Amino acid sequence: MSQAELTREVARRVFASEFNDSTYTFKESDDERAPNYALLPTGDRANRAFIVGTLTETEDVGDESEYWRGRVVDPTGTFFVYAGQYQPEAAAVLRDTEPPAYVAIVGKPRTYETEDGSVNVSVRPESISIVDDATRNRWVVETAERTIDRIEAFEEWEAEQEAPESGSTAPGNEYAQMARERYDSPVENYRRDVILALESLEDLEATA
Repeated sequence: MSQAELTREVARRVFASEFNDSTYTFKESDDERAPNYALLPTGDRANRAFIVGTLTETEDVGDESEYWRGRVVDPTGTFFVYAGQYQPEAAAVLRDTEPPAYVAIVGKPRTYETEDGSVNVSVRPESISIVDDATRNRWVVETAERTIDRIEAFEEWEAEQEAPESGSTAPGNEYAQMARERYDSPVENYRRDVILALESLEDLEATA
C-alpha cells in the first residue's frame, strides 16, 4: 500500500442538499500539497465524499477533448459530477452508461465561483460504479445516520457556547465554530432533509 493510500482521507457520506451548501473550502496548513477541504454546514470537513444516487443525465460539455458532466439525484437534491482526461475511468462510465441508473461515486468536492458571485459545488470523481437499488437504499440510511451524528455534535457544541458549565471539559468543535461563522443555514434544515430522505424509502417500500 502506498503512502498516499495510507493517508487518504475518509470519504464523508453527505446528502446533496448539504453538499451543495458546502461552498467554503480551506486548507489546514500552508503546504502547497496540503489537502483541500470543503466545510460541511453540519460542522465537519470533507476532503472526499461518498455519494449514491440516480444518474439521470450525462453530457459531453468539453470543447477540444471529452469532458463529461453527470447529474446524480438523491432524495434531497442533485449532485453535479465532472470527469475528463484526468479521470479516464470515471469519464468512461459517464460516457457508456445509459441513464437512469443507480451509481456510487467517491470523489472530491470542487467549488467554482460564477460571474454573479455565487459558488457552485461539484464532484470530481475518483471512481464511479453502477450499483443496485439495495445499495442505494442502504446509502440513504447510513448517510441519514451520519448526518444526524454531525447535527447532534453541532447542537451539543452550540448549547455549550450558550450556557457554558463551570469547569466543563467538553471538547471544542472547531468545524462547528467555522460553520456557524461561514454559513447562514440552521442545521435544523438538514434534519428535515434526513426525514425527507428516510420517508422517500418508506414510499418506495409502500409502492413495491
